[in-house]
Amino acid sequence: MNAPVSNTPYTVITADAHAGASVQDYRAYLDAKYRDDFDAWRGSYQSPKKKHVSKKKEKNWNSEMRLSDLLSDGVVGEVIFPNTVPPFYASAFHVSPPPANEDYELKLAGSRAHNRWLAEFCAAAPERRAGIGLIHLNNIDDAIEDVEWIAKNGLRGGVLLPLPSPYEVHLNPLNHPDYDRLWAAIQDHDLVMNQHSGQGSPTYSDGQGSNALWAMEMPFFIQRGFTHLIMGGVFERFPKLKYILTESGCAWAPRLMNQMDAMWMAWAAGYIGEIDTSQDPALKEPPSFYARRNCWYGASFPSIADVKGRATVGVDRVLWGNDYPHYEGCYPYSRENMRFAYAELEEKEVRMMLGENAAQLYNFDLDALAPLAAQVNITPRDVQVPLPLEEIPEDSTCITFQRARMMGK
Repeated sequence: MNAPVSNTPYTVITADAHAGASVQDYRAYLDAKYRDDFDAWRGSYQSPKKKHVSKKKEKNWNSEMRLSDLLSDGVVGEVIFPNTVPPFYASAFHVSPPPANEDYELKLAGSRAHNRWLAEFCAAAPERRAGIGLIHLNNIDDAIEDVEWIAKNGLRGGVLLPLPSPYEVHLNPLNHPDYDRLWAAIQDHDLVMNQHSGQGSPTYSDGQGSNALWAMEMPFFIQRGFTHLIMGGVFERFPKLKYILTESGCAWAPRLMNQMDAMWMAWAAGYIGEIDTSQDPALKEPPSFYARRNCWYGASFPSIADVKGRATVGVDRVLWGNDYPHYEGCYPYSRENMRFAYAELEEKEVRMMLGENAAQLYNFDLDALAPLAAQVNITPRDVQVPLPLEEIPEDSTCITFQRARMMGK
């Protein structure tokens, strides 16, 4: 066990939390011209998450309950992704396919209603909340308008960047040059580009194993955003962009960085197998250069493999998260997750991953959060006590804990 350098409490910020209004409450945030459409849609709407009842649902929008829950879990700040169903959607924004052109107008109205609600929600606790605004790729002018609104209205979490699946043929992939105006706007406003697990996956059938296949294949599809932005030269053309992939850990990144670098070497040489690449200029630097310079990694409820991955991606690029209020996250057992993942690490590294990295990326004021950190008082001494298997909470449905039980380590 590493002796702590100090006993100063950690300032814990979850870089992965989710919130949204109740379906009916979104109505007031819609442009008036869409409220009749909303009433018609609302009359036929059925929640896809009927098991989320009572207080579980309220955690999405009840500000005081949420602040209390997170504080009891040792968390003093949160980066907020969407969670509930915005107007005219069938499911939460980050797991919904991008709008088809024929329903784009209504879904744009719905996402803008969410942004208005979120700005108000974050303003209720501005030092503790960094909200992530929603944009679409169907119309670049609209997307730029939303980027400007997000920046103007204090959503310092940045933008949730859509990720078209290979089947959304009406939208260009992220390496397409038509998006350069959007990248320029995001860079000019110094906003973070966020993507989150669940984005970019295709629609699955109702056949056996569909849910398991969706979850199992999710890492491949979400990592396409990472590779398309890097290999497509987006970070070369816009060197100040900041991109984070959240609830995907970072254990996968070293392998993918090596794979991209190997492909880049063949690409730069002019041939990938029998494919002539001489008319497609290679990146000036290997892809791993841009991964280290422009990318961050939201390692929610981290595993031991994620902890090892920090050596390649850089400990200053890894952000801890508890995925509140999702069942697969480590809330309300975040202290146990910290002990499970970080017990053997130096205090400096733990301090960075638990809060300092998030504060730097999302502009949290650590001095303003210090009194709350002192109140919950999670210290290096607490975290450096290893968590044996028998102390994993039996009622936790956290994926990391489930895998540890299954593997016996």
